[in-house]
Amino acid sequence: MANEINSSNFIRNIIIEDLEKGNVKEVITRFPPEPNGYLHIGHAKSICLNFQLAEEFKGKTNLRFDDTNPVKEDTEYVQSIKQDVEWLGFKWSNLLFASNYFDTMYEKAVLLIKKEKAYVCDLTPEEMKEYRGTLTSPGKDSPYRNRSVEENLDLFERMKNGEFKDGEKVLRAKIDMASPNINMRDPVIYRIAHTTHHNTGDKWCIYPMYDFAHPIEDAIEGVTHSICTLEFADHRPFYDWIIQECETESVPRQYEFARLNITNTVMSKRKLKLLVDEGIVDGWDDPRMPTIAGLRRKGYTPESIRNFCQAIGVAKAASVVDEQMLEYFIREDLNPKALRAMAVIDPLKVVITNYPEGQTEMLEIENNPQDESAGTRQVAFSREIYVEREDFMEIPAKKYFRLFPGNEVRLKGAYFIKCNEVIKDENGNVIELHCTYDPETKSGSGFTGRKVKGTIHWVDVNSAIPAEFRLYEPLILDDIEENEGKHFLEQINPNSLTVLKGFIEPSVKGAAIGEKYQLFRHGYFNVDPKDTTEDNLVFNRIVSLKSSFKIG
Repeated sequence: MANEINSSNFIRNIIIEDLEKGNVKEVITRFPPEPNGYLHIGHAKSICLNFQLAEEFKGKTNLRFDDTNPVKEDTEYVQSIKQDVEWLGFKWSNLLFASNYFDTMYEKAVLLIKKEKAYVCDLTPEEMKEYRGTLTSPGKDSPYRNRSVEENLDLFERMKNGEFKDGEKVLRAKIDMASPNINMRDPVIYRIAHTTHHNTGDKWCIYPMYDFAHPIEDAIEGVTHSICTLEFADHRPFYDWIIQECETESVPRQYEFARLNITNTVMSKRKLKLLVDEGIVDGWDDPRMPTIAGLRRKGYTPESIRNFCQAIGVAKAASVVDEQMLEYFIREDLNPKALRAMAVIDPLKVVITNYPEGQTEMLEIENNPQDESAGTRQVAFSREIYVEREDFMEIPAKKYFRLFPGNEVRLKGAYFIKCNEVIKDENGNVIELHCTYDPETKSGSGFTGRKVKGTIHWVDVNSAIPAEFRLYEPLILDDIEENEGKHFLEQINPNSLTVLKGFIEPSVKGAAIGEKYQLFRHGYFNVDPKDTTEDNLVFNRIVSLKSSFKIG
């Protein structure tokens, strides 16, 4: 997939320069997710960047789980992340866990204490916040900052041995409480947590903080380019301080790029987890979720996501991408290869009164006009069919060219039909149309006697298969997650999911889970992998057919 990178970016240019100058011999990157939730589309950008850059320069990429916080982590997330990376089309060189390095991290913490670069602090979180200062005023030293090396070594070992309660003590780096960078004001590097870890069990009751662990992990693995998102730029001085003071053999460098933001989309694992926990969505893989699992279930392809990530590029300045750009790439990917079919999702029965009763004929319709090799299929046609309810108006609006009393339309791949009579129930609701057909107008016959302005789709009543169709809108109403003080849960779109019961032509019977179809006039649909059964076909609409959005 190296050929998918065909444009330059500033990180790529750094790598080229490092290789030309001999600063690095082999490019080693890593994708380091925390296993505390499912990956989302923003992570896909990072995955593509790390793996494709390493692949382009014949290097390697490690998949490393930054599992330093057992309170929020779970093996479910580990498995989902592995599946997502593989599904996107990437293979890691090594599967690693930060927890595999806990012994080394502890040794480095002891080294910092011996160098008088770390100390055990008894301040509460509230007191520590008060001592930290603000962006405009310096912090002040902890009263425990000048403990002796011997006392700190003793207390830290006792922390490790489980003698203290959670939150009772922490280990802090000793840097500069007056630093203009708050991240350098004696940050916490170890905390107590009497919690079973998914990988190390009960071996540890103290755990390293992410900002302390991450550079050590990079150094142990020989990572050359530690690529992260822009919010870590202010953490880079501490990253470099750890590398220097912990005296690592390898010296990795951190580089930051702007994270991905998409309109009408929540891009926070904490918020996504809240949507799941509150039951607003049907799990992490709900097709309305921007998780990779949700996009996969909805019907997005790995190719469309990789192409999207390539197109948005890599920059230092934050920006917001229109969600229609992502939709553009799935249309581009599916149009040449998705099979076509007809489905009626809101059925209205039509009786063709002059068509012979009991007769069925088979009509030939192309499977994909973009691909001749896809061939054709046979579709049954008889006296009774279903059409879309929206394709009929008793009193037509201006420039409405579909069915209305006295009007004639073409049935896709079939005949012209004319609406003659409208059947209603006792409440005045339209329940059936009586039409006539012109046998001379069969599609493909070369008929040129007259033209009609409207073409509609249909399915045969006798052979159509019942199916469920799920139509999606953005889950978030506003482009901005927090708008005018509103909590994002107040911006949930009540119409984000519409479920309709309709019919689809029998050619899709036995469709494989994950099979994609372009349903005539409705859009691209995916056979739902979770709720579809042999007796209950469920289709998720991936995207509508058309959009005004254009690239370039």
